[in-house]
Parts: sequence; C-alpha cells; structure tokens
Amino acid sequence: MISTQYVSRVALLRSKVESFERYPFCLPAIRSLDHIDLHPRVTFFVGENGSGKSTLLEAIAVSLGFNAEGGSKNFRFGTRHSHSELHAYLRVAKGIKRPRDGFFLRAESFFNVATEIEKLDAEPSFGPPAIASYGGRSLHEQSHGESFMALMTQRFGGQGIYILDEPEAALSPQRQLAVLSRMHDLVLDDSQFIIATHSPILMAYPDACIYRCSSEGVSPIAYEDTEHFQVTRDFLASPQRMLRVLLER
Repeated sequence: MISTQYVSRVALLRSKVESFERYPFCLPAIRSLDHIDLHPRVTFFVGENGSGKSTLLEAIAVSLGFNAEGGSKNFRFGTRHSHSELHAYLRVAKGIKRPRDGFFLRAESFFNVATEIEKLDAEPSFGPPAIASYGGRSLHEQSHGESFMALMTQRFGGQGIYILDEPEAALSPQRQLAVLSRMHDLVLDDSQFIIATHSPILMAYPDACIYRCSSEGVSPIAYEDTEHFQVTRDFLASPQRMLRVLLER
C-alpha cells in the first residue's frame, strides 16, 4: 500500500556499509539501525548527546534534498563541509503526495542561514526579497529565539515537511509552548514534522511517535518513560531534595 504521508519510512542500506566501526556507522543510533517508520504528523528523536540523533536527522534532511546546514531546498550554501556520508546509505520512502513547503532547521547553523538570506537579498532580483518570507525583518536584528519564532510563524506555510534539530535551543519555556501551538496549526494544515529534541515540553505533543536513541540503537518509547520527562518531573516535584543530592560534598 502506498503511503499518503510525505515521508513514511527511513531504512539503512546495511549491505552497502563497509564497516560499522567507522563514523557515522559506529554511532549507537546507526550501528543497529534497520528501518524507522515515521508518524504521518510528528516524529521525535530523543537521546543523550552523542547518541547519533542529530546525525540521523541531518542525513534524512539531506536525503530529501535539503542543504546540510539548513534552510529550504533552494539553499545551496556551504560554510563548512561537516555533514556525514550517512545520507548516501539511506533509503527514504516517500508517499504519493508531494509537500508544497519544507525547511530544515539546525539550531547550531541557523546564523549561517540568516547570513545567506541577507546575501541573497543583496543580489539583483526581480522578485520580492527573501526576508519577506520571514516577516520582513533581518533575522540578525532579532534575538535567537525571536528569529526562530519568525521562522515558525512567518516562513512555515503549511502542507510541508519540516525537519527541526533541537529547536528549543534558543526558546524560553513560554516560547516552546508557542511552538507547540504553531506546530499544531501546521499539522492541521497537512504538515509533517521530524524533530530531534531534549525538550519535554515539545515532545509532549499528543499522539506523536517518540524514538529513543541509546546505546542499544533506536526504539520507540512512551513520553512518560523518557528520561527527559522523568528527570524534569522529579526535579520539579522536589527541587531542594534533588539539589541536596547533587551539591552535597
């Protein structure tokens, strides 16, 4: 049966991999990877730093035609070639529908995306400036969090595939709640999200599929079973007790 979602499955072509001892195939999330079925609306990848979730997300984005440093599919700049070769070893199953919009957000390189937008607008053009799609105000003249919100509210137009790597990096808890609300608007407008995150606020989105990247590979996990939820819950339930344990010398 042909899927009607934009991206339904990501599979690693294991027979093409010469060695699982070298990067990025030695990463925990990649070493035992066979395939991952994506949720038609929201899929989260969670896990410790170094588990491979961002590397996997990047490879999915590049496989779908996005620039490795972020942006939409028409961005082709490269500040530094640092992405892995993993994308060449993935088979990404697409549905019969084609998205009308799309964006790959990398928190660590969003500055470079903002710079590229200004560079594009400095060149002669018969069309409207690129920054018009982001609210008309330079992203460099806004805080990191404000520019992220401008991206979510102004640039993301719906009926799209949106791949976000740690979008909470610059966002206050209140802004993370605003992102949840905006995500829901876009989901209702036939959009699909694939997100790597550490935020227990974002991963609380209802009916999402959460995959944990750990030393044992990639496996589905319930929201309440994630370390992010449990640690946050325990800390907020008794911060003084937790601090005594952490700070006792």
